[in-house]
Amino acid sequence: MTDLTAMMAGDRDVVMSCRVRLARNVSGFPFVGRATHPQRREVLETVRAAAGPDEATVGLVGGGRVGASAAESLSWVDLAALPKRDRQLLWERHLISRQFAEGDSPRAVAVTPDERFSLMVNEEDHVRIQVLRTGNLLREAFDAAVRVDATLGSRLDFAFHPKWGYLTACPTNVGCGIRIGVMVHLRALRVTNEIEKVKRAAKELHLAVRGFHGEGSEATGDWFQISNQRTLGVTETGLLEEFAGRIVPAVVAYEREARRVLLERQRTLLEDRVFRGISLLRSARLLGLDEAMKQLSSVRLGVCLGLIPDVALDTLNRLTIQLQSAHLRAGESGIESDDDERAARARVARTILGEQ
Repeated sequence: MTDLTAMMAGDRDVVMSCRVRLARNVSGFPFVGRATHPQRREVLETVRAAAGPDEATVGLVGGGRVGASAAESLSWVDLAALPKRDRQLLWERHLISRQFAEGDSPRAVAVTPDERFSLMVNEEDHVRIQVLRTGNLLREAFDAAVRVDATLGSRLDFAFHPKWGYLTACPTNVGCGIRIGVMVHLRALRVTNEIEKVKRAAKELHLAVRGFHGEGSEATGDWFQISNQRTLGVTETGLLEEFAGRIVPAVVAYEREARRVLLERQRTLLEDRVFRGISLLRSARLLGLDEAMKQLSSVRLGVCLGLIPDVALDTLNRLTIQLQSAHLRAGESGIESDDDERAARARVARTILGEQ
C-alpha cells in the first residue's frame, strides 16, 4: 500500500531524486578536451591513486565517517574497455553522462555499491564528483559531496584562481563549480498546460530545465531535471539554501496545486487517463519505451493522488529504470530485434505490476 502522508512529507510524490555534482580539474594538466591520450591516462592514474582504497572516500556511503572497509567497496570501471551496452546501463542509471558513455579516450568511473555516489574521471573535466539521493535530500547530498571534495582536494591540487574560483572546461561551471539539481515529476503541470510558465520562471531564476537524461534529452514521462546555471560570484552554501529552501519547495507546491485543480475540475478525465494507463501496463503484449514512460507517468500521478492504492511508488520508480533499453537487454534473454524488446518491456511491466 502507498503511504500518501509519507510521500508528501518527503516530497517523494514530486521529487524522485536529487543530485549534487562538483566539477574540478587537476593543476598541471590541460583540460580534457585539449589533453593527449597519455595526459588523460596520467590524470586518471593520479585521481585514482588519490581516491582510494582508504578513507579518502569518507562520507560517500552514509552521513558520518566511513572507514577503510567502505572505501574498499568503491568499484572502478574502465569505460574505454566497457562494452557499449554496459556503458548505456550506467547512463540509464544516471551514474554517468551520455558524453562520458560515448567517449573513446582513457576514462573511468568509481561507483559505490548503493550507487549513491559516482566519481567520473576525464569527462568534460578531470574530476566530476556526483552524489545522488532518493527524494528531496539535497542537504544530505550536499554534505556528502563537500566531504569528498575536501578529502580529494587535500590530496590533489585542484586548479583554482583567487578571482574566478575553480577553473573548468566549460565557462558556465567556473566559480564554485557546483550543480545542484532535482528530478521532478510534473505530470499535472503538463496536463494543465502550465509547464511553459515553469520554464519561463526557471530561466529568470538562472535555472536549467532539462529532460529525463539531462542536457539534450526530452522530458520523457513528464520527468524534468531542474538545476542551477549560475556558479560564478556565488557560494556553494548560498546556492544550496536558495535551491533547497526556495526553488524546490515552490516547484513542489506548484505541481501539487495543479493536481488539486485536476481533481476538482477534471476528475473524470484524470481518472480515465490513470486507469487506462494501469490497464495498458498490466495487459499490453508490445510496449515501446515512449509509450511505457507516458503510461507510467499517468499511473504515478494516480498513485500519488490515492486513486491506485495497490501500487507502490517505489515500484513505479524502479520500473522507470528497468524498462529502459539497456536494462531490458541485460535482464531479459532472447532480445535480438526492436519487436523483441517491445515484447520484453511489456512482459516485465505485466509481471511487476501484476505482483501488486
